[in-house]
Amino acid sequence: MADTAESPTDAAETAETAETEALEAPEAAEAVKAAGAAGAAGAAGAVKGAEAAGAAKRPDGWDDGFIARRATDKAAEKAALATLDALEALETLEGPAAAPADVPDGESGAHTPIGGAYGGRLRIRLDALGELVGLSRTRVDAAVLAEAGRVLDEASARQRLSARHTVVAIAGATGSGKSTLFNALAEVPISETGLRRPTTSAPIACMWSDGAAGLLDRLAIPGRLRRRPLAGGDGDEELAGLVLVDLPDHDSAVVRHREQVDRVLALVDAVIWVVDPEKYADAALHERYLRPLAGHAEVTFVVLNQIDRLPGEAADLVLDDLRRLLDDDGMALGEHGEPGATVLGLSALTGQGVGELRELLGRFVQGRDAAARRLSADVDGAARRLRSAYVAEGRAGLGERARDRFADRLAWAVGAVAAGEAAEREWRRNAGRACGTPWLRLWRWYESKRVPGCEPPRLPAVVEEELTARQRVEQAVRTVVEEASAGLPAPWAHSVREAAVKGAAGLPEALDELAVAAAPSGRPPRPAWWPAAVLAQASMTLLQIFGALWLVGQIVGVVEPRLLPPVLVMVAGIVGGPFVEWACGAAARGPARRYGQDAERRLREAAAGCGRARVLDPISAELMRYREVREQYVTVSRT
Repeated sequence: MADTAESPTDAAETAETAETEALEAPEAAEAVKAAGAAGAAGAAGAVKGAEAAGAAKRPDGWDDGFIARRATDKAAEKAALATLDALEALETLEGPAAAPADVPDGESGAHTPIGGAYGGRLRIRLDALGELVGLSRTRVDAAVLAEAGRVLDEASARQRLSARHTVVAIAGATGSGKSTLFNALAEVPISETGLRRPTTSAPIACMWSDGAAGLLDRLAIPGRLRRRPLAGGDGDEELAGLVLVDLPDHDSAVVRHREQVDRVLALVDAVIWVVDPEKYADAALHERYLRPLAGHAEVTFVVLNQIDRLPGEAADLVLDDLRRLLDDDGMALGEHGEPGATVLGLSALTGQGVGELRELLGRFVQGRDAAARRLSADVDGAARRLRSAYVAEGRAGLGERARDRFADRLAWAVGAVAAGEAAEREWRRNAGRACGTPWLRLWRWYESKRVPGCEPPRLPAVVEEELTARQRVEQAVRTVVEEASAGLPAPWAHSVREAAVKGAAGLPEALDELAVAAAPSGRPPRPAWWPAAVLAQASMTLLQIFGALWLVGQIVGVVEPRLLPPVLVMVAGIVGGPFVEWACGAAARGPARRYGQDAERRLREAAAGCGRARVLDPISAELMRYREVREQYVTVSRT
């Protein structure tokens, strides 16, 4: 390698000269290309030489595994970075028309598809999630809806960006070798490796094709940390569209590093988790990341690095144990054709298994559906978090029996039954006045006037009755609210209670007004037989008077003395009067009962209408809204 490759210093100088020429003269683009290729070749030679030296120095067998070894020295790294900077300057100079040679026709930078439409099931689920959030904003706590809102925002943001690029993050713990794997995939030393911990302090990106600037802007990766892989490398074609991001350590002692990891992991399309033989079972990794992200198995790669340190069949045993831990975390494994996480072992230092990972990444990237699969998993996670706010324990609703019971309680509170009975008594009393004997009516009048003075005041009784009626109304409202909210999730049960309490605020007063308005005005209607009964009673009275006068005339001597006829006439009047009154009372029972029932029905219907408008309709509106969001939630939950 030393005979054919130029030194790292010469490569750096060549790249710097080419970059200067490109910036000063657009006509020198070909010179920059040639110089860049030469610099890259020199850097690659230096890298391979350093790798060979490192492999020769490393003893066989088990070692500590916590140190990511360097693949090159500083001079070679600087040369490679200078070469990549020169190529980036060339791309900027030539513009979008200068598509890479490895990009297929129709996929050059000038025709980069910006954004894409989420079709099929995912589009339906996202629309349903948006409807669910919109209908729930005033009912469900904002903290509960925060995750769903974030998913919608991320879906909208990702849709506006390149649809032919797949952003894959490489994450892992300190010393797992993720930066070494990053460099191995890029075939150029981009991310720093070494003894110092943490080595990676900021996310670094490597792009295999143009058009990913928007995606990297979204990840807040500056231009100075955006790199390209080795030109003409093994993975140029199969990894076209890949954007690989090397993250800081997720267990870094620097808080800012951990925050960057969490931020980027929420935005990328897929993740490669790099673990080592010592820390693959680390509780922090499983409890903080793998277990919560178990639903993202289809966009997850779990790589056991440093298998070159494991003797014999130890690598297979560790991989089996790693799969067991992932299964315990609830993460599906992509085995036997089933969708799930990809688990494999490799050595980023020796290159063992890196080709297999590159091939798997190539198929994954060429599918062009990683972003949609990630968003689908995000929607699944949001649905799981929202379950407690939208899934009822039983069948929620207000049945007809509950409505009827509420109407009965309001009717009892407003005194509909008592009002009907009072109306019935009033009707019979009027019939008694019209058809009763005058002597009996005179006696009743005398009895009422025999005790002088007014009736005692009834104000305390009225006040007590009003308090009792109000309590009955409140009890009726509480009962119907309990029945309507039974089994509902807490936010919607609270919403139902609020709607009912708000509507019932003036319900007792409204019922009192209805009771007054529904009271019958004027005298009750008289049946057709009433005049005949009045005439018959008057005839009986006249017979009594006539017989009495006839008898008095005989006593005085004005009329011929005949005792039997006047006595018979008087007896007929005396007996006929009560008989007519009894017959009228019997005939009045039916009309009086119907009159009382009509009065009770009117008051009952008025009370039920008032309760329906003030309490039941608001409750029904809330239940209808809940059913709407429940349907949307069912749509969101169906995968």
